[in-house]
Amino acid sequence: MGEPERLHRLRGRIELLLEQTETLSDEKLMALIEDIVVQDVDPEPLTANQMVSAVRWLFHSFRGLDVLQPLVDDASISEIMVNRHDEIYIEREGKTSRFEGAFESQSKLEDIIQAIVSKVNRVVNEFSPIVDARLPDGSRVHVVLPPVALKGPTLTIRKFPETPFSMEDLIAKGTLPKEAASLLGCLIRAKYNLFISGGTGSGKTTFLNALTAYIPEDERIVTIEDSAELRIPTIPNLVSLETRNANTEGKGSITMRELIRASLRMRPNRIMVGEVRGAEALDMLQAMNTGHEGSLSTGHANSTADMLSRLETMTLSGSELPLPVVRKQIASALELIVQLSRMKDRSRKVVEIAEVVGMKEGDYVLNPLYVWKEEADDQGSGLVPTGNRLVHTEKLERAGIRITEGGAVHASA
Repeated sequence: MGEPERLHRLRGRIELLLEQTETLSDEKLMALIEDIVVQDVDPEPLTANQMVSAVRWLFHSFRGLDVLQPLVDDASISEIMVNRHDEIYIEREGKTSRFEGAFESQSKLEDIIQAIVSKVNRVVNEFSPIVDARLPDGSRVHVVLPPVALKGPTLTIRKFPETPFSMEDLIAKGTLPKEAASLLGCLIRAKYNLFISGGTGSGKTTFLNALTAYIPEDERIVTIEDSAELRIPTIPNLVSLETRNANTEGKGSITMRELIRASLRMRPNRIMVGEVRGAEALDMLQAMNTGHEGSLSTGHANSTADMLSRLETMTLSGSELPLPVVRKQIASALELIVQLSRMKDRSRKVVEIAEVVGMKEGDYVLNPLYVWKEEADDQGSGLVPTGNRLVHTEKLERAGIRITEGGAVHASA
C-alpha cells in the first residue's frame, strides 16, 4: 500500500472515532492522531520522519487547510492559487510554479472554502459565488465557485509577511530611493491626501502599510476595507472596519459606502480606505474635502492619469453629478498620487510620485515630482527627481516642514 493510500485509510479510521465521541480540542485530536499513527504497523511501521509527516497531514486534514496548510505555513510562498481541487500553483520570490499536491476531491476543497469563509462571517454558494475573506493570520482570500468558475471551486490566497514591511525594508529592496521616502514621510505628517495606484500584485497594500509609520501616534485613525489586511501597530487609537456580505436571504450587507459614512461620526483624524473599487469613491472624496486631511487610499490603475480617469468612472457610478463637478471634487480632494508597478523581473517599484495641482481648462494639472527613468544612472533604471518643486506648500508650512534640494526635512533639522 502506498503512502497516500495509507494516509487516507488512517483518516477514515479517525473519522469513525470522531463520529462516536464529542468534539475534541486541538490537543486531544493531535494526541488521538499520534496514537493511531504509532499503532499502525500495516504493512510495516513508519519511520520517525514518516510519522511526523503523517501526523501533520492528518491533523491539517481535520483542523487546518488540508493540503494547503504547509503552503500557508511556508514564509517563502507569497501566493497560493487553486484553479481546481487537483490544480494548484504557488508564487515564491516572484516566480510561479505548479504544486504537486492536490485535494482528494472537489468536495474536500469545498469544505475548506466553507470553513474559511464561515470564520469571518461570510457566505458563499451558487447564488452568491464570489466572496473575499481572510485567514486568521491576515492573509487575503478570494473565492469563486461554480457555475461562475467553470473548472471547479477557485481559491486564491495572498499571503503577507508576519511582520509588515517597513519603509526602511522597502528602501533596502529598491522599491524607492531614500530621498523619495523622506519626501512622502513629510507629506504624510503634514496631512496631504495621498492615493496609491498600481496594477494587481504591485504592492499597494504593503506600501500603504509602510506609509502609516509616518502618521503621528496621537491621531485617531479609521481603516475601511473589504477584507481587513492593514496592520498598523504604531497607532494606538485605531478603529478597523470591514464590509459584510448579504446573508442567504439577501439581507444584512454592510457596504464600503456605509462604512465611510459611519466613520465620519467617529471623529477620525484620518480615514484610510484599503481599496476603492466603486461608488464609494464619491464618499471618500467628500470625506477628504470636509476636513479629514491626510487620508489615504489605494486603487487599481496602470498610471496616474489612468487612476484619475478610473476615479471619475467610479464616482459617476454612485451619483448623478455632472463630469466637470466630479473632476473638480477629485482635483480638490487628492493632493498626491504614488504609482507602483510590477517590473519585468517581478520586483515592485514606485514609478511615479505626482502632485495633483488642480484643474486647467477642464483637465487635471499634474506636477511630477519623481518619475521612472530607464538607465537613470550607472547602476541602471530607477526613480529620479524631476527637479519640480511642490506647488502647494501651505500644509508643509503649517506643520513646520520645509523642502530642500536633497529632499524633505523638518525645518528644525
